[in-house]
Amino acid sequence: MADLLGSILSSIKKPPSVGDQESPCKAQEQAARLKKLQEQDKQQKVEFRKRMEKEVTDFIEDSGQIKKKFQPMHKIERSILHDVVEVAGLTSFSFGEDDDCRYVMIFKKEFAPSDEELDSYRHGEEWDPQKAEEKRKLKELAQKQEEEEAAQQGPVVVSPASDYKDKYCHLIGKGAAKDAARMLQASKTYGCVPVANKQDTHSIEEAVNEIRAKKHLRQSREELPPTS
Repeated sequence: MADLLGSILSSIKKPPSVGDQESPCKAQEQAARLKKLQEQDKQQKVEFRKRMEKEVTDFIEDSGQIKKKFQPMHKIERSILHDVVEVAGLTSFSFGEDDDCRYVMIFKKEFAPSDEELDSYRHGEEWDPQKAEEKRKLKELAQKQEEEEAAQQGPVVVSPASDYKDKYCHLIGKGAAKDAARMLQASKTYGCVPVANKQDTHSIEEAVNEIRAKKHLRQSREELPPTS
């Protein structure tokens, strides 16, 4: 199919020059050849799709198969196969590094590949379930042993290389700030008034009489004439 596309491109010639008397005939001949090649390419794609549909159908009907590997294909052929597989309700993946060597593998939905299996195919390795199971068990065993060793050793105690008190002793002194705070006592001159000082010994009547006397004294001073 890819060779056919190459032949289409190679068959296209440059436009005829203005002085070429046979240019109309050559243009018609070239257009007819191009149309024929395009129809052949289209027909090949249709035939290839039918062939892939048959192979996919046979794969579905075969209960003994859970996956199928196809031969390396070109990009257009792989895209057609992926489309056929998607319509059939299956799963498909492409593997291989070089474009000419890439191939398609299809899987039934109930037997979808695991991540470990896909990694094997991506690395060009064959998938072996028994080896994969052994590898998984060894990994779990190694992890379990590491956990047991860590439990036996107990929690890891991290000791600082130096004490911050020694580093900043010239600023905070030898005594800790917390211990120094416990020794502080509140001063009465800074808002800590004893309860005894808060009690008023005057009665209400005495307080009212004091206010009246102060008011009368102020008024009498205001009424006095100014001295010359």
